[in-house]
Amino acid sequence: MSNGNLQLLSDTLAKAKSEDRAALVAYLPAGFPTVDGGIEAVKAIIAGGADVVEIGLPHSDPVLDGAVIQTADDIALRGGVKIADVLRTVREAFEATGVPILVMTYWNPIDRYGVERFTAELAAAGGAGCILPDLPVQESALWREHAAKHGLATVFVVAPSSKDERLATITAAGSGFVYAASLMGVTGTRESVGNEAQDLVRRTRATTDLPVCVGLGVSNAVQAKQVAGFADGVIVGSAFVKLLLDAPDLPAGLSAVRALAGELAEGVRRS
Repeated sequence: MSNGNLQLLSDTLAKAKSEDRAALVAYLPAGFPTVDGGIEAVKAIIAGGADVVEIGLPHSDPVLDGAVIQTADDIALRGGVKIADVLRTVREAFEATGVPILVMTYWNPIDRYGVERFTAELAAAGGAGCILPDLPVQESALWREHAAKHGLATVFVVAPSSKDERLATITAAGSGFVYAASLMGVTGTRESVGNEAQDLVRRTRATTDLPVCVGLGVSNAVQAKQVAGFADGVIVGSAFVKLLLDAPDLPAGLSAVRALAGELAEGVRRS
C-alpha cells in the first residue's frame, strides 16, 4: 500500500510559515488545454514559484466554479479527459517537481469511481490529498477513513456564511489545510478580496491549528500580498486558466503562467 503525500503538504506549508510568508497554491484543471499541455502548464507554474498545486477534476456541473474555469472544464471534457488522466497529471507533475499536488473534485465522480480505488490510486500517483468542495462533513466518514489510511489530506471548504459552530465541525474533520472561500459565490478574478476573507480566516483559526489558505478572487501580486498579510496560503486559479485560454499557442501560454506565478510568488513574500 503506497502512502500519499499529506506529510509533504504539511511540511511545505510549515516551511513557508518559517520563512515568514504565505504559501502560493495554484489551481489548474487536468486535461486543459490537453492532458499533455496541462502537465506542462503545471510544471511551468511550479517553475515560476508555486509551492502547492491543485489539479481540478473536470466536471460537467462545477457549481463552485465561475465562467473561466467552466470554459476550461468544457475543453477538457470535450477532449475526453478521464480520471486516469487526472491521476497521470498528478503523477507526472509530482515526479518532475517534488511539489505537493492535490486533486480538487466534486464528490460524484469519486463516488462513482469508488472511494477505495480512488484514494489508493491517488496515493500511488504521489498525490497529497483532495479538496472536496461539495462533500458534507457529516457524510465524509468513508472518504476520511480511506484518505487517512493512504496518507492523503482531506481539505474542506469554509465560507463567510459558515457559523462558528459549523466551522469547528468542519476543521476538526479536515487535514492538510482549510480552504477558506473568500466570498460568497463562484470562483473568478475579483477587483478586491475584502474584509470578509480576513474575518473568515480569523474565525477559522479560532477553531484549528491547521493552516488556512484563501481562494476565490486573487488574480495579481497586489491581491496576493494583501491576502498573504492574514492567511497561511494564497490560492490562485482562474487567473492562470485565463492566461492559457487567451494565449495564441501553448508555448505562449506556458511562459505567461510561469511569469504570473513568479509575480505572485513575490507577492506572497510580504517583504
